Amino acid sequence: MKNLSSEERQQLIAEHYKAIIELLGEDPEREGLKKSPERIARAMQYLVSGYGKSAADKLSAQFEEEYGGKERIILVKDIEFYSLCEHHMLPFFGKVHIGYIPDKKVVGLSKLARLVEVFARRLQLQERMTQEILEAFNENVPNNGVMVVVEARHLCMQMRGVQKQNAVTTTCLYSGKFDDEAKRREFYEMLNSPITLEE
Repeated sequence: MKNLSSEERQQLIAEHYKAIIELLGEDPEREGLKKSPERIARAMQYLVSGYGKSAADKLSAQFEEEYGGKERIILVKDIEFYSLCEHHMLPFFGKVHIGYIPDKKVVGLSKLARLVEVFARRLQLQERMTQEILEAFNENVPNNGVMVVVEARHLCMQMRGVQKQNAVTTTCLYSGKFDDEAKRREFYEMLNSPITLEE
């Protein structure tokens, strides 16, 4: 399977989805469904495209910069993400907040959003994704501390099962100077502070 081209993978995925549509009691040859297996295959390849991406590559844009010593936090918040729960392959989506205390280098801000995409675009668990983002940042960017918070809604809870529409799941992991409760409090103060950007 590893040696298959993208086109070969897409064809096989489409064939399987055609069989699934039929097993669900539908006619895969009717007008509205004729091209659905191919469309689903392309969509699924995109939704799990993170498997072919490297976190190290996404974090390679780093710049020498002294940012207020070794205590100041850089926070990128409200990074939107969409992922697929590995248990039911239903979407979960929300926001990731990443704060870090730099050590001589800062990372390009857009790279944090790209880092999130690497792990969100896989079959996932929110807990694992939070851990993977933290570990990848620690492995690739010199820092004095990292904190990752993920807030998400899970359609496996909203569309099926308990069907609770307003449930939000929050996960949080941190390292380095964020072991200090005061530093975590500073992170949350920055996260929750209203900011007005005037033109």
